Amino acid sequence: MNAATKALIALAAAAVLATPILAQQREGARLPSECREEIVALCGTDRAQMRTCLREKAAELSETCRTSLRERMQERGGREGAGRRDGGAAATIGARPQTLSYGSDPLQALDLWVPRAANSAPLVLFVHGGGWKRGSKETAGSRTLPGHLTAQGYAFASINYRLVPDATVEQQAADVAASLAYLLEKADSLGIDRNRVVLTGHSAGAHLVALVGTDERYLRAVGLSFADIDGVMPNDGAAYDVPTQMAQGGRFMADTYEDAFGTDVARQKALSPTLHAAAPNAAAFLLLHVQREDGVAQANALAEALKRGGSQVEIGSFEGEGLRGHMDINRKLGEPDYPATPVMDAWLKKVLG
Repeated sequence: MNAATKALIALAAAAVLATPILAQQREGARLPSECREEIVALCGTDRAQMRTCLREKAAELSETCRTSLRERMQERGGREGAGRRDGGAAATIGARPQTLSYGSDPLQALDLWVPRAANSAPLVLFVHGGGWKRGSKETAGSRTLPGHLTAQGYAFASINYRLVPDATVEQQAADVAASLAYLLEKADSLGIDRNRVVLTGHSAGAHLVALVGTDERYLRAVGLSFADIDGVMPNDGAAYDVPTQMAQGGRFMADTYEDAFGTDVARQKALSPTLHAAAPNAAAFLLLHVQREDGVAQANALAEALKRGGSQVEIGSFEGEGLRGHMDINRKLGEPDYPATPVMDAWLKKVLG
């Protein structure tokens, strides 16, 4: 997020929060409670410090909260003045996404951002993490990634999918494929180029996009194939070889893995991208990871298997350890000064043109 965009967010917040943050006087100016809680958690309740705090940390607010701030600012008549002061930064934050349903279940929904006036924008589809049992399209992804990618001419979709235990991991992979099929079917009306597509996801989402990119049955079930995907970018996954991860991952994640993958080793293998990668796969992969021992080992093993299977593979290795590093690479991806962002940008340009 550039300085002008941060300034706009800070200005919008200052305009809306001129009255006490938890007791705004005019109903039309009231922020959603979730957004107010975000701002308090991030910057406290001292309004004198809030503008500086938000200018420095605006990227950590959710897209939903930033959208609410912009809307309230417009209600207060500040949109034109802000546009003059920020040099047009409003355009870089991005418009409100379209929310679309790709299935009958309430969780089979997605948010789609398309660059303004786009007729044929390459598509980047994001799958959230959360241990296969939690998370959402609104909160799990990078706060800056939609605006960063749409500013470069890409369409960006963030999907929800059915969650364990109400759904299986197999059904989750089917949801990834179904959401893609839905978008490609409506590509012309949505302004998407159906011939330029990348799948990406973080953590459990990294596993799911890697699975869809190596086991073609999920795509075939919705009338697609690997030919419909130009690349896959798993972000800091650690379950590409499920039986190995379950044996070596320690007690911290043991229950989560068992809830998702059960105890049947044959099923665990069937849900392992590394064990599918010897045969046809998506054409190109960028495997991002921080310095978690299991994540590094799993990414390296997947990369070797993909190379043997004929895919073009790159690895992006970045600083960060433990849960903090795992969350940072998701939260910060898309920030210009975050080291993984230019690596992603270069790879997307190469893969999508």
